[in-house]
Amino acid sequence: MSYPQNNSQITNIDSIDHEYWMQQAILQAKEAEKLGEVPIGAIIVRGDDVVAKGFNLREQTMDPTAHAEMIAIRDASQQLDAWRLLECRLYVTLEPCPMCAGAIVQARVPQVIYGTTDPKAGCAGTLMNLLQEPRFNHRTEVIPNVLQEECSLLLTTFFRKLRNKL
Repeated sequence: MSYPQNNSQITNIDSIDHEYWMQQAILQAKEAEKLGEVPIGAIIVRGDDVVAKGFNLREQTMDPTAHAEMIAIRDASQQLDAWRLLECRLYVTLEPCPMCAGAIVQARVPQVIYGTTDPKAGCAGTLMNLLQEPRFNHRTEVIPNVLQEECSLLLTTFFRKLRNKL
């Protein structure tokens, strides 16, 4: 089987409606919020099909790896019966952390689209850029700040409510 070696082999990227797909990730983030989780959501799309969804479940599962991206990557790998997610795009409401960025690279995801930056743990360009680290054998195209205000507002509102409860 032949696998794409770089992002230029992804077709029709320019015609993709990133805002539409980010809205789907935002819906996942809202599901996390309903459970009292930090509202971060992710979806993995192949072509025009959602392959997998995920939202933060760290509090519910007491699992530090239960980030939205990790859940979506695991689900996509099972759905596609493959660990290489070469024809997929990952949409996530918050810039990936080091763990998620590492999983994205390992899964060979060719494109990550995120909503808002993470000044404390962002590894898609804010603190560092693990997704495009030239020493790795795979690099991921990064499209930042899609529906940035909406994604940021979800988080700031959540943490404001949390602080008010304390």
